[in-house]
Amino acid sequence: MAGEPQDDCLFCKIVGGQIPATIIRETDTTVAFRDINPQAPTHILVIPKAHYANAAELAAAEPQIAADVLRESQAVADEEHLDSYRIVFNTGAGAGQTVFHAHAHILGGRGLQWPPG
Repeated sequence: MAGEPQDDCLFCKIVGGQIPATIIRETDTTVAFRDINPQAPTHILVIPKAHYANAAELAAAEPQIAADVLRESQAVADEEHLDSYRIVFNTGAGAGQTVFHAHAHILGGRGLQWPPG
């Protein structure tokens, strides 16, 4: 069921404390932790504690929690002293999503040209 923890989900296991992560912020609805394979000097994931496969599902089902993810993204950027940063939501395997639990990538600490790559 959407919103409920999934036994086979890496991020649900981080939320539940079964898998360690370098958690830097936590609220009632979100967890922020450092990416284990950073793509920028600062690369932090902000996830909802509730399980939804992607950002679109999260926004449709829980718009307030989707807003919480964005608000926490700003808080992470502030704590990390990022003047400029990128928030990325990958949706679907073709877009590079590898963990099917909604999450925002906060990337910063270097120049981020557009398009990425």
